[in-house]
Amino acid sequence: MASHDHSHHDPHDHAGQGHSHGHDHGHSHDHAPTVTADSVRRVRLAMILTAGFMLAEVVGGWISGSLALLADAGHMFSDSFSLGLALFAFYMGDKAPDRFRTFGYQRFQVLAAFVNGLTLLAIAVWIVIAAIQRFTQPVEVLAGPMMVVAVLGLLVNIVVFRILHGGDQENLNLRGALLHVIGDLLGSVAAIVASVVILITGWTPIDPLLSMLAATLILRAAWKILGRSAHTLLEGTPEGVDVGQIRQALLDVEGVKSLHDIHVWGLTPQDPLLSAHLVIESPALHDGVIERAYAMLQSRFGIQHATLQVETRDCLTGGECNHGMIVHP
Repeated sequence: MASHDHSHHDPHDHAGQGHSHGHDHGHSHDHAPTVTADSVRRVRLAMILTAGFMLAEVVGGWISGSLALLADAGHMFSDSFSLGLALFAFYMGDKAPDRFRTFGYQRFQVLAAFVNGLTLLAIAVWIVIAAIQRFTQPVEVLAGPMMVVAVLGLLVNIVVFRILHGGDQENLNLRGALLHVIGDLLGSVAAIVASVVILITGWTPIDPLLSMLAATLILRAAWKILGRSAHTLLEGTPEGVDVGQIRQALLDVEGVKSLHDIHVWGLTPQDPLLSAHLVIESPALHDGVIERAYAMLQSRFGIQHATLQVETRDCLTGGECNHGMIVHP
């Protein structure tokens, strides 16, 4: 058989002779990382604590008139959303693909992260506008209630940090949530500093000043979330993946004469997928080339799912034949 047509559109479909490599060579289809019951329990508890105290900070900020508390509540909203997203990712990782969604539901977490980033952007802009208004039209801030809520917020964040830090640090969702909580700790400290300054000096502009600092932290988080999620939604090359190195490694596989139409993208930022056309010297080399290519992709680059189309002459089945050396992110 001169060529084996491996579909680019449904890499999960390995039916028929042309796709036999998928299971014969230990090619794993499990995109989702292993999640322990302990990790799920820790993330659920952290989300409940964070979301609950976020509501308390909103009420406390409203009563005390503290913009810094409201800004910290905005950051805790980000934490709650991220923790909820992690829980959702754990749940969706066990949900099987169906005939309408052959990749399953994992991409939904990327879409949710993009919406989260837009929400955070709106919150940060609102805080900045409100802070500017506070500078021109100061309002009374009740430093006592503000300090009580801020100190309680700090304690809650410390508890959440300890809960998450005791979990599986190899899990990317857990590590990401932990970084969010560290940022929220800084927001609570800023609110405490503002309340102390107001209690001692009565200088209320410290409240909108520190709230703008918190808004900067929220903007930074929003920008990173939007950038990463948009990159994934646009089928961008996953972080840490060098397409040039992968191309050369495939060319170095024994029996591969040339290659073209190489594409590397991600179902999620942590789940790289690859498709490429390999040109071999003779049909007899097909099985050996497939065996070596998949083993190399898994061991060297951690790519657990690839679709390799094998041909015996350049562009036998079409493709971007005149752009063989162009790297497609």
